[in-house]
Amino acid sequence: MDCNRSNIADWSYETAEDSGLRFIDRLKRCPREPDPLVYAARLLSALVIRGWLKTYNRLEISGRENLPNSGPFVLVANHSSHLDAVALMSALPLRSLHRTYPVAAKDYFCANRRRVLPAAIVANAMFFDRNESAEHSLKLCRELLEDRNEVLIVFPEGTRTVDGRVGLFRRGVGQLLAGTEYPAIPCYIGGTFKSWPKGSRLPRPARVKLSIGEARTYKSVAPDSLGVLRVCADLQNAVIALGAVSGRESVRSFSQEAYQ
Repeated sequence: MDCNRSNIADWSYETAEDSGLRFIDRLKRCPREPDPLVYAARLLSALVIRGWLKTYNRLEISGRENLPNSGPFVLVANHSSHLDAVALMSALPLRSLHRTYPVAAKDYFCANRRRVLPAAIVANAMFFDRNESAEHSLKLCRELLEDRNEVLIVFPEGTRTVDGRVGLFRRGVGQLLAGTEYPAIPCYIGGTFKSWPKGSRLPRPARVKLSIGEARTYKSVAPDSLGVLRVCADLQNAVIALGAVSGRESVRSFSQEAYQ
């Protein structure tokens, strides 16, 4: 009896942080509390989407061996389409689905339920406010990487391209990675602009190719303004180089001065 009483005394119940919130509001949070129904829906959606991309878009993935076996790490890619996040997630093991967070704009995806539900349930998106200080979003990203060993998917251009070409990478990715040991894996996604460009209602059956580059870290780069620009330029050029190898992106390079 004394032993049982001791176990009961040591046990405590903690209410989930999102207790009392509406379902839609729980989905807007990040990190989200575990939800078996959401997990099941995400897994089923992933299986359907992977099959769809393989048959309808003939998805081809090269460089999968460059992905770390476990987190934390950051996938850095060009952004052409709503297909980009699910294409990148298709390269990851299914067991990684619930700990992988594509970074998405809150003002766009949280504008209505029709966007929130697929973004949060299917893609497990982490919403950030483009109108607020970047420090809050960076703090959350670092928390996911440092404390939870998660995977982030980052599109440093900030929005989908309107002409199919890779644009300048914004400073946020440099602020996140400069002076840290987080592996950053550059990726180039070709074909998604042709399949589902910005403004198009439905995807077309264009071939999609995902090229995954070698991981790099920026521990030796000072986390100051110059270091941030250096990281942006390096990742920008790495992504474009992958596109040039795949025959999708014209060869060009960016220097730190391009960001000033």
